[in-house]
Amino acid sequence: MRRRITVCLLRAGMLLCAALTCLLLLFLIGYLLCQGLPGITWKFLTSQTSYIQNSIGILPNILNTLYLIFVSMLVVIPLGIGAAVYLTEYASHQRLVRAISFAVETLTGIPSIIFGLVGMLFFIQLLGLRQGILAGGLTLAIMVLPTVISNTKESLLSVPQAYREGALALGSGKWHMVRTVVLPNAMDGILTGCLLAVGRITGESAALLFTAGFGLKLLDFATALQSSSATLTVALYVYASEEGKYDVAFSIAVILMAVTLLINLSAEIMAKRLKRKKG
Repeated sequence: MRRRITVCLLRAGMLLCAALTCLLLLFLIGYLLCQGLPGITWKFLTSQTSYIQNSIGILPNILNTLYLIFVSMLVVIPLGIGAAVYLTEYASHQRLVRAISFAVETLTGIPSIIFGLVGMLFFIQLLGLRQGILAGGLTLAIMVLPTVISNTKESLLSVPQAYREGALALGSGKWHMVRTVVLPNAMDGILTGCLLAVGRITGESAALLFTAGFGLKLLDFATALQSSSATLTVALYVYASEEGKYDVAFSIAVILMAVTLLINLSAEIMAKRLKRKKG
């Protein structure tokens, strides 16, 4: 009887925790939609802010976010996948593997504001770059690199060892085996890690305050690399903290929430499709 009562109480507690989590999510989504959805218009999405015409548009911020994602992932994907492949397939000294793994785990736990400070000191003051997409993208590349390395490493380790042995037994070289057997079978985890990195880049603001700047003007990609360029998250901070326009900030928050949900759903769908192809 006591065991049944204990089990019932534990089930009730777990159901309560799950219900509270769902309610918090629904409350957050509902509150943001109520506050920000009325301010989202076609002009708001496709124009830039003009204080002369007293109009606000976030097209430059959307483009700056896309520029930042492109620059960051251009650096992260080869470095992250290459490091994971080295750790799982080529590294022979376990001490070196443990040291690199410890460094990756340590980087994962460092606050983003510290990455922004280091990025400002290194890329802007030491290397002479200006505030813009390039400095911000390189800083975020360092910040999300551990995410890509960890996910890629776990995916590579999940590939059965028999696949490697079979490829080598058929006369395949080490790199040919990794390229044609290991990486294709680990692609679902690699894509998931990359999409999670994109999601973190999209929602990052603290590091960009030091490196990317606050510019709200519409710039092309080449100009934005070395010009102050605010992403959606930085624009949200500017409108809410500096200008006190909370209605605009809530509208940007709705867009960021929609982008985050879209990225998470895309990661889940891609992972399921790749698993079906394997099966």
